[in-house]
Amino acid sequence: MIAVIDYGSGNLRSAQKALLKVGADVRIASRPEELAEARAVVLPGVGAFDDCVNALRKQDMLEAAREFIQSGRPFLGICVGYQALFEKSEEFNSCAAGLGIFKGKVVRFTEEPGLKIPQIGWNQIEVARPDCLLFRGIPSGSYVYFVHSFFPQPTDPSIVVTRTSYGHPFASAVWRDNVYATQFHPEKSQNVGLQLLKNFVDLAK
Repeated sequence: MIAVIDYGSGNLRSAQKALLKVGADVRIASRPEELAEARAVVLPGVGAFDDCVNALRKQDMLEAAREFIQSGRPFLGICVGYQALFEKSEEFNSCAAGLGIFKGKVVRFTEEPGLKIPQIGWNQIEVARPDCLLFRGIPSGSYVYFVHSFFPQPTDPSIVVTRTSYGHPFASAVWRDNVYATQFHPEKSQNVGLQLLKNFVDLAK
């Protein structure tokens, strides 16, 4: 069973439907005990960093997510769920501390002539870590769907799996051990996204 964390926001139903489409047994989880029996966990996200982290903390899901990750089972963060894995964010003078699984902070795209913020739409990924099983069967240059104004800057460059250029290159996906995360939305990325989610489901078997 794959648990999709419900913290009152996020792209919950789209993620659930996409996982069901690739053959997963999916359950919505809003309490810590619901993560205990899961083989894998997905933390989706749409919205602000602080809203996500504070809602998770209020439901006692922040520590539950951290404990799940420490168990070694596969964990996937999407969009704000990706950002929440880092230490902190510059979004709206953020005060909330992230999960701190990865070192680094979340920053805003720099204002540049002709660059629209947020980035909304399709963009390419450059696969920097072809050994990452989450991207099995997904070639470099594939297009995926983004909706964001902020992105993480990992302190450790070795965790960067894909890069994307929008004004300048940024880490669009990371991976270390059992933790995977994407700034783009696989549930909105058509066949490429479904392949990624299928790969994640396979990791949970």
